[in-house]
Amino acid sequence: RRFTDVRLVFAVELQLGFFGGDPDNFTYPRYQLDFAFLRIYGPDGEPYETEHYFGWGNDGVESGDAVFIIGNPGPTNRLNTVTQLEYQQYVSVPAAVAFRSSRLNAMDEYRRAFPEEAEAFGIRNRMFGLSNSLKANTGRLEALNDPAIMARKRDAERRLIEEIGNRPELAERYGDIFEQMEDVQNRKENLAATTAAFSMLGNPTYGSATLRRAIAAFNFLNADPDSAEVRRQDLLGIRDLPADLERRFLTLRFLDFERHFGSEHRITQVALNGREPAAAANALLESSSLASADRTAAALASGGVDPEDWALRLVDVILPIYREYVRVFLALNERERVLASDLGRARFEVYGQSVPPDATFSPRITDGVVRGYEYNGTLAPPYTTFYGMYNRFHGHSGSVDWALPESWRTPPDGLDLSTPLNFISTADTYGGNSGSPAVTRDLELVGLNFDRNIEGLSRDFIYLPERGRNVMVDARAIITSLEVVYNADRIVQE
Repeated sequence: RRFTDVRLVFAVELQLGFFGGDPDNFTYPRYQLDFAFLRIYGPDGEPYETEHYFGWGNDGVESGDAVFIIGNPGPTNRLNTVTQLEYQQYVSVPAAVAFRSSRLNAMDEYRRAFPEEAEAFGIRNRMFGLSNSLKANTGRLEALNDPAIMARKRDAERRLIEEIGNRPELAERYGDIFEQMEDVQNRKENLAATTAAFSMLGNPTYGSATLRRAIAAFNFLNADPDSAEVRRQDLLGIRDLPADLERRFLTLRFLDFERHFGSEHRITQVALNGREPAAAANALLESSSLASADRTAAALASGGVDPEDWALRLVDVILPIYREYVRVFLALNERERVLASDLGRARFEVYGQSVPPDATFSPRITDGVVRGYEYNGTLAPPYTTFYGMYNRFHGHSGSVDWALPESWRTPPDGLDLSTPLNFISTADTYGGNSGSPAVTRDLELVGLNFDRNIEGLSRDFIYLPERGRNVMVDARAIITSLEVVYNADRIVQE
């Protein structure tokens, strides 16, 4: 049954749901009160009632207790071949790290240069999204560069190849599948420079608005009459970035072209026009009618964009190369998908249900044990408390990352600071499990999953319970805050 009338009932302040900001992201110990309540309404417009639900775990959990996390986690790469992992290790993940790192640095430099403008622009949220992805990719790269992990992957693949080879019917169908997969990875690796140069081309948050307008202008000028007005509105709808940030993003894209294509490549030559990347970006922004929304609108109102506009000439060179790259790369990805499906069938023939498939956003239940772990020469406790939250607040006094709302800055009367706030377990969670409920063996809700620690980022490739932990908001903290701080007794009763 699908419900479409879902209404927000309660949400904590941003400073609590985001407590610790980027520095605490993918870390533990953690002190984040990240939760919200929504209510479903039935066709009659009344709150929906069901006999099927998880009861509330008022007693919470303690160290050693079992918990079950229920959710729809995103894709993992645990069953990739070694050559697939090596492509990620040497090509795709380093390119992702390089792009995100360079753009994050540019945004940080802009924020420092223009703090008030940057704050009004919402730079912190934009930076957090990129930093979150950067940390995830950095953790994935560390896992791929871990000799022990890669050795286990090679050993598992060797054993599977032997099992397939020892069974004639499997050898006939799948005997060369690893060689075929390696060929696909080699072909993708041949496109490595283009992959890096075009990384996130046209991204509306972390890319040049001028380049996006140039692409939209190209599409408008080449549109058929039926779609011309839609294309025109697409072009006019692209908003400006702050001038300093636009200049930095365009400079970085020109640096990408120069670094990965080389100075003699046609794209680099048209982009730089004999200048250094920063000087070329400045010159293009000064001369192009596509450098701002107002100038673009004025150009269209006075007859159209000049075909000799520098930005338009650049896109005229970029797009044929980019579209051919996308065509080839998508074909390779499709071939890889087919081979991966065949490999999955072969693995099932050998191992049956003893080896689970990779995650694909389908429903999954994972079990774990509430347990601390060794880190940084000490021990991480199985759960943190409100005491720790206030310690972080006062210890980082003045920092926006550990700021508290006004109503929380002095502990409210009746707030038991020893109440568990966040807790961890060995449950096998990964990207997509944020918001997944944590329940006990009696199906009582005791927490909400919202993160994993930095050691748990290797779970994209392998589950190592001795390393990783998932991090959850404790149900006891939720009830305590509703009762004592927010006076939300009606919600508590419901």
